[in-house]
Amino acid sequence: MIETIAEGLTEEKRLRVGEDGRQIAVLHRPGEAHGVFWLGGFKSDMQGSKAQALDDWAAQNRRQATRFDYSGHGRSGGRFEDGTISRWLEEALAVLRHFTSGPQIVVGSSMGGWIALLIAKALREAGEADRLAGLVLIAPAVDMTRTLMWDNFDEAAKREIAEKGFYEQHSDYSDEDYIITRRLIEDGKGHCFGEAIIETGCPVHIIQGMLDTDVPWTHATALMERLALEDAVLTLVRDGDHRLSRVQDIDRLIRAIEEIGQR
Repeated sequence: MIETIAEGLTEEKRLRVGEDGRQIAVLHRPGEAHGVFWLGGFKSDMQGSKAQALDDWAAQNRRQATRFDYSGHGRSGGRFEDGTISRWLEEALAVLRHFTSGPQIVVGSSMGGWIALLIAKALREAGEADRLAGLVLIAPAVDMTRTLMWDNFDEAAKREIAEKGFYEQHSDYSDEDYIITRRLIEDGKGHCFGEAIIETGCPVHIIQGMLDTDVPWTHATALMERLALEDAVLTLVRDGDHRLSRVQDIDRLIRAIEEIGQR
């Protein structure tokens, strides 16, 4: 079921996803393929500077552009604490299938980079690989619930998760702590790629800041080794942080999208 809410010159649409009918807020710009499909990060929303820059680029080039908020994020319904990788992946696939037409360049930031790779896997298994023209991954937090969360937690944090069901982690990007739940950690195990080769069926461009303290640049180089079957490019930004939202970073992102779109 899709509901439409007018918002200025665009229309915010709400898509109900899952058996519980989670209301997912979507902004979709009609246009030509290859479209861009934005996947934000953990606790981020679709109004960020990179997402807006992609929409502006799409408008100038008459391309499709689709962005949305995961449940518990931004303008979508639901509680953040109920979120899992399974739920957010289900929402991403539902939005992609309902709103886009023709091949899409999926742009995933941080956790969105992990979900982008999971989307590629799900579409390939469903015989829908032609939906993807390529992936552009910004500081991709692949397997983050294990390698970037659980494996880095001290014993006190792990004990809190086991006993209380959640852990409050300090955030450099918000006044509120992140709530890391046992449900999120346990669910994430079923989506981790581990050391296996990752097959996307499309070209991949990774952009990674070397001053990133959330997703170390070595995380990206390790991911490149697992993309052995694809045309994959890694751009390391020596003075780049996790956000990669400066003017020069946005320009680099747009160039990566345009290069994939020309193939």
